[in-house]
Amino acid sequence: MQYRKYGKLGYEVSLFGVGCMRLPKIFDGGDKAKVDRPKAYELLRYAADNGVTYFDTAWGYHHQTSEEVLGEALAEGGRRARVKIATKQPLMAMPKQSDIRRNLENTLKKLRTDYIDIYIIHNIQPGTWATVKERSLIAEWEKFKAEGLIKAIGFSYHGNAPCFNEILAHYDWDMCQIQQNLMDVELQAGEQGIIEAGKKGCALVIMEPLRGGGLAAPTKAVQELYNAHPVKRNAVDWAFRHLIDYPQVSCILSGVSTLEQLKENIALFSAPDAVPNCLSAADKELIRKVRERYQSVKSIPCTGCEYCLPCPNGVQIPSVFTLYNDGMSFENFDQPSRAYMFTRAAKQDASQCVECGQCEEKCPQHIKIIDELKTAHSKLKNWIE
Repeated sequence: MQYRKYGKLGYEVSLFGVGCMRLPKIFDGGDKAKVDRPKAYELLRYAADNGVTYFDTAWGYHHQTSEEVLGEALAEGGRRARVKIATKQPLMAMPKQSDIRRNLENTLKKLRTDYIDIYIIHNIQPGTWATVKERSLIAEWEKFKAEGLIKAIGFSYHGNAPCFNEILAHYDWDMCQIQQNLMDVELQAGEQGIIEAGKKGCALVIMEPLRGGGLAAPTKAVQELYNAHPVKRNAVDWAFRHLIDYPQVSCILSGVSTLEQLKENIALFSAPDAVPNCLSAADKELIRKVRERYQSVKSIPCTGCEYCLPCPNGVQIPSVFTLYNDGMSFENFDQPSRAYMFTRAAKQDASQCVECGQCEEKCPQHIKIIDELKTAHSKLKNWIE
């Protein structure tokens, strides 16, 4: 296993980290699924016994059971002492100030530990950053750190680059966690976010390296590009190496659902050449072509101009179309459908459309938005978790 320095904290972690959002599941035919605990324990213990020292979970994963499963898996065999655990607390789980400490105490119990290595303010967005500051969440985290309940303070982020840079500059963070992959070099915090985190000496953890699994199963057109390249690697290897190439990256998270996936990932991250600057100029050109090939597949010609907004009923029209187009581009709707689950929970999905037609009057692309929303909704609505 390759290991890297974890920012300025003085220790190294495995370059590959297990994300605990996609543990093995059991479906009972209802509208929810639960973790297959025996399989999850086997997977998590195998990782800890075979070089993985970084595990990432969160308050809400698997209907608030992921932390508990991870804690049970690592409680035996001295595994807890050998690894670093990062977990995340979102604003929505802390509506009252008193929730902040109570939630941490509950998380410690679930994880069966006296301390959390990295405690993360989860999913800060441009629209929530002001609330994080107003409620002095960082100061609360500092109290926990002074008490020894947490060892490091971090944040995870899914917003735009300007807000990311503002958050990064606001505080001397121990770590930050961003979405990045070969498709997202100019999206969210972007490649520049990687560079800025490196300048600050902040540990940088990457999530969604495979874009929810979409990059693991290339379309025929993308596979043709890989096949034509003189260096032969599978799609997963190329996706990971795009990120391994950055020396600023401390750890790359990937959710694993099977032991086979886990073993493959451990092997990829144990390769002698899985090191910074591992890509040649030709390799980088290949990845650029792969990105363009995926981006060329657009089913709904939405440019994201947002002229259709605001929708009087709250439908986030461009976001719905983006998720649908992602599913079409990757020929895989798993990740877009999961993201749409949160859109539905926020009542911003296509089912809120009342067909008033205001959006169609304003659309410069003359998209038949009402019909296209129905099409997108039919493909995105069926995720079960």
